[in-house]
Amino acid sequence: MKSFPVLLRRLKILPRWVIILIDCSFILFSTLTGYLLRFNFSVSDLVDNHFQQGILIYTTCGFLSIIATGSYRGIIRYTGLQDGVRIFFMLLLNVALVIAINLITRVTGGSYIIPLSVVFISLLSSFLFLFNYRLLVKYIFTYYRNAIIKKSRVLIFGAGQTGIITRHVIDSTPRMQIVGFMEDNANKIGKVVDGTKIYDARKDNLDHYFDELNIDELIITVRDISLERKNELVDACLRNKVKVRTVPPVEKWVGGELSISQIREINIEELLGREAIQLNNPNIINDIKGKRVCITGAAGSIGSELVRQVASYSPERIILIDQAESPLYEIEREIKGRSSIRVIPYLADITNIQRISSIFEENRPEIIYHAAAYKHVPLMEGNPSEAIHCNILGTKNLADLAIKHKVRKFVMISTDKAVNPTNVMGCSKRIAEVYVQALNKKLQDEGKYTTAFVTTRFGNVLGSNGSVIPLFKSQISSGGPVTVTHPEVTRFFMTIPEACQLVLEAGTMGKGGEVFVFDMGKPIKIVDLARKMILLSGMQPGKDIEIVFSGLREGEKLYEELLNQSEDTIPTHHHKILIGKVEAYSYEEINKYIELFFDLVNDKNELKMVALMKELIPEFRSNYSRYEILDKGTV
Repeated sequence: MKSFPVLLRRLKILPRWVIILIDCSFILFSTLTGYLLRFNFSVSDLVDNHFQQGILIYTTCGFLSIIATGSYRGIIRYTGLQDGVRIFFMLLLNVALVIAINLITRVTGGSYIIPLSVVFISLLSSFLFLFNYRLLVKYIFTYYRNAIIKKSRVLIFGAGQTGIITRHVIDSTPRMQIVGFMEDNANKIGKVVDGTKIYDARKDNLDHYFDELNIDELIITVRDISLERKNELVDACLRNKVKVRTVPPVEKWVGGELSISQIREINIEELLGREAIQLNNPNIINDIKGKRVCITGAAGSIGSELVRQVASYSPERIILIDQAESPLYEIEREIKGRSSIRVIPYLADITNIQRISSIFEENRPEIIYHAAAYKHVPLMEGNPSEAIHCNILGTKNLADLAIKHKVRKFVMISTDKAVNPTNVMGCSKRIAEVYVQALNKKLQDEGKYTTAFVTTRFGNVLGSNGSVIPLFKSQISSGGPVTVTHPEVTRFFMTIPEACQLVLEAGTMGKGGEVFVFDMGKPIKIVDLARKMILLSGMQPGKDIEIVFSGLREGEKLYEELLNQSEDTIPTHHHKILIGKVEAYSYEEINKYIELFFDLVNDKNELKMVALMKELIPEFRSNYSRYEILDKGTV
């Protein structure tokens, strides 16, 4: 014979006719109980009052009420308050039918078939039996289901309101068991909340409690936790093979309520870099509100976030320019779906000057955020003509048209790879920087202040298209190996929203000619990033997932810089934003080279193109690239 737990596991939903039969049986029994209590268990009195007929009529009315109200439809193992309400209304209908029959018999000259006292005793007892048997089945089912399923032992970090709400949500799932809360607040440690003890989460106690309490998961519910403290908690969890999850901010709870599905695994993005830099310049809204704003590369990871942030400042319109058809459609639909701002998408190439000119003539933009660029280092190393065509000549087209159409401000998005470039992509962005700066100086020297050109530089952006984190996630999910170019390679990181905040801030602060750089904190070793991502996925580096060093790719360097040795910085009103004092070029000099690039861009001789780039930017030294021969003077 199979054990009861096994039967429960195989048991699906009871057939509805079985539930109806059980409910009718309880109504019958309740009616019999009503008669027995009414007539003090006297058999002769029961017979004299035709109790068999009364029970049959009451039960038949009960059957009809069950069918009419659908009280049998609820799944018993999930019985709740709504099921109790449905049963109560069913029994009221049952009573109404019985009373109606009584009245009919009385009017026709007879007497009540069922005494009213029996009717109301049956009502109360039927409700107790019908509702409580459902609750009993639910309890038994839940008890044995919990006995079958291995529960995950959980600690909640944070005994505040969010922590308590999280505890109640977890109590509703059979797969998790709350062992306790953890707190850094000495005033809460040792106390009991909702019958659950609060443990000391301070640094030296984490490993002890994880081991002593046999913890499987830690859920972080504190919103204002510092990045350093969050990393300490995560590192302790990883040491002890404890899974880490986090609760989203209250404003992101679906319908204002937290559900178990919203308690998600912590993302590596939440542990990188430094404390988020909050930029709160009230002048940004004054700069953008009611203006015509153009964003190139609007469908990319940076460009699309710029569109979202600009839209929050109520511009008169946003002009979107990009070559990527589907992503452009998606960002247009997203903004139109949540805002009444006029969004005008253009499927266009910034190197097509006639097309861009017609867009400018039609829309007369007042501010341009230039995010369109080719950015993948190895691809551009193999296709230098495309890097020149898009990043240099495309930028020249936009900048020249900005002056022609009297654009008030032109904000160019550059990269840390433009500093002491070791690859074609970085050098092409440096040349673009040089051109817009020289153009700005030319306007100032001529006393023309029609357009202010501003540049921003920052490092790698978390989650952007082609960044290392999506690559590592994909490699881990497919079982590895995770490929890292070099054990010593480091990079700066920042989030996409931060990068876009910097762009908007620079656009507001800049008067023309500045190169804004971010204090991005300490660089992160990519191999350490890979190890932590593997551990966060619940696997072990070198055991479950291998880390393989593939060697630096063409044009890559071990570490990035935001300034070269000859450059200095000037502080701004924000301690994390600096103005780089970079080498200035004359417009005539840079424009002469740009004209040569126009002539060479369709030339098949790639060495000639790159040689010209190196002549213009002497600090450009190729790394792990076939163009290194140009640095040795052998060509």
